[in-house]
Amino acid sequence: MKESDIYVGLDIGTTSIKAIVAQTIDGQTNIIGVGNEPSAGVSRGIIVDIDKAAQAIRGTLEQAEAKSGVKISSVIVGLPADLVSIDRCSGMISLADSTNEINNQDIQTVTKAAISNNLPQEREVINLLPEEFKIGEFDDIADPRGMVGARLELNGRLVTGPKTIIHNVRKAVNQAGVTIDQLVVGAEAEGKTALSDSEQDFGTILLDLGGGQSTAAVIHDHELKYIDVDHEGGQYITKDISSVLNISLADADNIKREYGIADAQYADADNEFSIEVVGQSQPRKINEKLLAEIIEARLDQILGRLKDKLAAANALGMPGGIVLTGGVASMPKIAELAANTFGMNVRVYVPDKMGLRHPSFALGLSLVNYATQMSDVEQVIYDVFSTTSHAEPAANFESEPEQDPEQYQDNAPVTDEADDSSFFSRRGQSQQQKKRKKNNFGFSLKNFFE
Repeated sequence: MKESDIYVGLDIGTTSIKAIVAQTIDGQTNIIGVGNEPSAGVSRGIIVDIDKAAQAIRGTLEQAEAKSGVKISSVIVGLPADLVSIDRCSGMISLADSTNEINNQDIQTVTKAAISNNLPQEREVINLLPEEFKIGEFDDIADPRGMVGARLELNGRLVTGPKTIIHNVRKAVNQAGVTIDQLVVGAEAEGKTALSDSEQDFGTILLDLGGGQSTAAVIHDHELKYIDVDHEGGQYITKDISSVLNISLADADNIKREYGIADAQYADADNEFSIEVVGQSQPRKINEKLLAEIIEARLDQILGRLKDKLAAANALGMPGGIVLTGGVASMPKIAELAANTFGMNVRVYVPDKMGLRHPSFALGLSLVNYATQMSDVEQVIYDVFSTTSHAEPAANFESEPEQDPEQYQDNAPVTDEADDSSFFSRRGQSQQQKKRKKNNFGFSLKNFFE
């Protein structure tokens, strides 16, 4: 945990940018300010115009500063799941003197070894999530500091992202006048906040239904086991409403928020309201049922594709069911529609913090929680490669050429070592079986449940 007790989570979304300012006092996290402004320069979660994105980020931060009374200097930024690869990694070093206690420097040295052995070209390290340290033949060590031995080994998960895209994120944030304190995979952070301890343990599907895209993640054994993305979200529902009813996008968004129902069977055909049709001088009346049918048609497509992706990885049927987050998750009857689509128990996660009681704030709050809950050894590891994230902010960066979001449509691979038998018989697994699993680092998590 960093020395300052102020943490700022920055959610750079396609339709909105949110900043959550939190203060930790005696281990308790209190929300003291929130910024929420329309997004700009972002398409499908990717920054495509640095100047516009920087201005939107700056506006959000200024709003958060005004409400919190805090001058924001650094932020914790969430990264879209489809930009990220999570791969098994390992590193080993010999200790010069087996009688000397292992210290922070040794932790960082073995971390560098793990990174150098496993870092793909054209990708940048975002984080290394430790799973275990080994000293000689002793494994499953959470924190080896203070122990002695001749050999130190680290097994973990290396989180990387495309250098060009991360560069654009960092540049836009710096241009907004702040530095990046930490880059975090959004699904990893949300899993630790939106899911209960039991849900993280036994296995739960987390669906983040955002404005520009929808993300499916599987959390099991308190680890992110699977990520995939559908590049449609609430923005596409708004466009459908606008196209079908021939109304402006602004009006379509307004009636979606005010009258929208996700599952048309719960809509009331007798509940009518007026809309301003483009090219007509008089308002037109439509009913709640028609609007719900438009909304449900798009949601059926999004949820159906996510279901197919999860089914292809044999990831359906998690004991923890499905938890929904994101702005679209606030729509009435969305849980019922998702439950009918997946045939699983579904609930909507709503943050319980005052001023954040809306699913769209889940990521911003999760980023803050993730940073405040880092262990000492996790912070020591993160410090190895975090220096590049702390460049001084500048007022006048030149914009990068726009990146085509289509280049990043496919989900990035997430790799692991497990197989279906080890997953479904997890609770009865012996330490010897676990050890064999950990030594097989090449297995793709897309096939984790096969």
